[in-house]
Amino acid sequence: QVQLVESGGGLVQPGGSLRLSCAASGIIFDIYTMGWYRQAPGKQRELVAAISSGANTNYADSVKGRFTISRDNAKNTVYLQMNSLKPEDTAVYYCNAGWGSRGYWGQGTQVTVSS
Repeated sequence: QVQLVESGGGLVQPGGSLRLSCAASGIIFDIYTMGWYRQAPGKQRELVAAISSGANTNYADSVKGRFTISRDNAKNTVYLQMNSLKPEDTAVYYCNAGWGSRGYWGQGTQVTVSS
């Protein structure tokens, strides 16, 4: 059974930081591309950042220079370090694991940026 469990969301003031974690089980973690997506109310889910099995990364333009994705294959965990947070970063953040035609989602974690 595949499980992706996100943690680390919460309420933070503008300019603050959060680190999201996603612990995976039931997959061969090393071979999967891992991604973070987000969905704000009334908007479509969008890719925030992704990291391949070879640790190549890509980011949405809106988060470049502020967010960093990383992975620890020994812990089957992917991270998203979010700095200089803005109110427009408020959303539910979802972890995704993808390999070929296989794709899995976590349950999501809420991130709210507000003063």
